Amino acid sequence: MSDRKHAYQAIVIGTGPGGEGAAMKLAKEGWRVAVVEAAPAVGGNCTHRGTIPSKALRQAVQHRVECQGGRPAPFPELLQAAHSVIARQVALRQGFYDRNGVDVIHGHACFVDPHTLEVEPPEGGGRLCLRAEAFVIATGSRPYHPPELDFTHPRLLDSDKVLQLQDNPRSITIYGAGVIGCEYTSIFRNLGIKVNLVNTRNQLLSFLDDEIIDALSYHMREQGVIIRHNEHYARVELGTREVVLHLQSNKRITCDYLLWAQGRRANTDGMGLEALGIELAPRGTIVVNEHYQSSLPHIYAVGDVVGYPNLASAAYDQGRFAATHLVHGSCESHLVEHIPTGIYTLPEISSIGKTERELTAERVPYEVGRSLFKHLARAQITGKTTGMLKILFHRETLEILGIHCFGNQASEIIHIGQVVMSQPPPANNLHYFINTTFNYPTMAEAYRVAALNGLNRVR
Repeated sequence: MSDRKHAYQAIVIGTGPGGEGAAMKLAKEGWRVAVVEAAPAVGGNCTHRGTIPSKALRQAVQHRVECQGGRPAPFPELLQAAHSVIARQVALRQGFYDRNGVDVIHGHACFVDPHTLEVEPPEGGGRLCLRAEAFVIATGSRPYHPPELDFTHPRLLDSDKVLQLQDNPRSITIYGAGVIGCEYTSIFRNLGIKVNLVNTRNQLLSFLDDEIIDALSYHMREQGVIIRHNEHYARVELGTREVVLHLQSNKRITCDYLLWAQGRRANTDGMGLEALGIELAPRGTIVVNEHYQSSLPHIYAVGDVVGYPNLASAAYDQGRFAATHLVHGSCESHLVEHIPTGIYTLPEISSIGKTERELTAERVPYEVGRSLFKHLARAQITGKTTGMLKILFHRETLEILGIHCFGNQASEIIHIGQVVMSQPPPANNLHYFINTTFNYPTMAEAYRVAALNGLNRVR
């Protein structure tokens, strides 16, 4: 081991949203902080392999569809847009650490005792010994790989490898119809690539409202996606020119590539956590309390490495909350009850609050207000008329219980409803949308139309 030893008040492991949130908060509190990042550049999985590149790719595909009539484009060419965004994000985030005096140390971190890390630099050489009073683990997650599958094979992809694909496939099978699977289904199909979507469950994205699920399924099938529900793989046959997915139902699907999108695993391997007695859940997630403390109170964990809700936006807040508790011994802030879901299919989906299925099971007397985008002037002007906004509200109090949106700008539109739902009754009320003057024409006007539609159902 190198004799280079450095002491800090806190060390954050990982520079994704959770790590950045923790490091910035600690630095603003005047603590001496270092961050350890295994990759050559800061930003974590969110910047390099997850949210940023996949959404930049989606935007490039959407632009191609809107401006060039959906003419096929080489997949590697479209990836260049993602790479340029990544470079700008890395420069921005590195600047945050530089300006706030946070040391950035690159290498793989492993605990040797509860207050000491060994960091092995990526280029090799002597290991660095770091000591700290406290730690925040924010190492994120990676695609889950069943041990029987050979992910070194060029025709077997995951959500990381697909971003390095230098081929322009004619067909692809996506195994797993969660958020990642559905988003890449939209991306590839809008490039004119034949897509088979294999779902191990009986419907797409079952956490969404049933009406939104139906709209997504219908739209995908209209685009030509082959969706197979309640299917499970038996084996994968990897060839030099094609992949054959054998299903337990004796179906066989042959395609150019297989994209495996069946969950993720926390990046906790090789960190020495088990030796410290830190409790891990299945797929390596760290078990934490309401303050994001692990089994050892001075070691915190945030973001994807602790599991749900697995959102970049939530991870940043978790990092800030953990750092606040570390500095002050308490933190009154918590993740808000209603976190919006954003799914970047084409068109996109966003929702917040309860679904009709949940309200029915809870025997809540609710009603529905709808606004179809095809009736909105702004949608007609832009030509993006697919979709709807749906408001679920209490029949008696008119409290907003859930909002579900499918269509262009859904992930932006949802935040108007989020603000209203965050208010306690009577401020959280359907009349807010009815009595508020919205710019015209805008997509936000959908709230007024849906609210009036719903109010007419209870009069």
